[in-house]
Amino acid sequence: MDSKELLDLKLKAVRVRKDIVEMTYRAQSGHQGGALSWVEIGLILFFKIMNLKKEDPLWEDRDRFILSKGHACATLYSIWSLLGWIDREELWKFRRVDGILQGHPSRRRTPIAETSTGSLSQGTSVALGMALGLKMWGRSSRVYALISDAELQEGQTWEAVETAGNRRISNLTFVLDFNGLQIEGDVREINDPTPIKDKFEAFKWKVREVEDGHNFSQLYEALEWATEVEDAPQLVVAKTIKGKGVSFMEGRYEWHSKVLNEELYRKAIEELDRAEVELKDVL
Repeated sequence: MDSKELLDLKLKAVRVRKDIVEMTYRAQSGHQGGALSWVEIGLILFFKIMNLKKEDPLWEDRDRFILSKGHACATLYSIWSLLGWIDREELWKFRRVDGILQGHPSRRRTPIAETSTGSLSQGTSVALGMALGLKMWGRSSRVYALISDAELQEGQTWEAVETAGNRRISNLTFVLDFNGLQIEGDVREINDPTPIKDKFEAFKWKVREVEDGHNFSQLYEALEWATEVEDAPQLVVAKTIKGKGVSFMEGRYEWHSKVLNEELYRKAIEELDRAEVELKDVL
């Protein structure tokens, strides 16, 4: 990526974070922390890695994206709006009965969602099934699934991981949003899933770790590597910060789904506005 592309992605990241704050504040519900932590992952996938057609989101030969951590869907909805796949006005009806954007992705309401998700780990099995089906049909499309660290506490995840490794499903990439926190606290203290790399490799996966999951260049390099693996599914472990971009949310498990009051909403928007101005000053 050149410097212009990188700056554009950084500006998009601020835009997405402002959307997340706005959506959850208006709804007075939602999951800010985990949505804010995967912004860069989502943008690099949809704008640089995945084979898509902006003019046709359901193009038959597209790459597929599964948001297994479905509660963090505000990020996905904002990205869809940047792609022009949904009207931005729909964002402000997030979690409302008269809107199409539910609190977890719903294929019934939004057919551009590859599947409905919400129950943690369900998306891992769906992604595996899609990747296996695409291979059987002889298609070159890939499947990407964003998973959470807390999902590694679910048995269904490991059933999918074992099957994918044994069948060498090389068109399947899991991206782990490893922010280290879940709704009740530190993932390691609640039910420690580490060592993650060793476990996936034992199940015949190839693994690449990204030290800074908010660094576009590091993410791009790791995801490009994944596309070149020919004999195994791949896991990209991205170390992220829950609540990234909003100072009082960063690294705080309470912001898994805490309601924003007006004072904190204004503080968050002011911080993100400053970040946007600083980036535009570079132009």
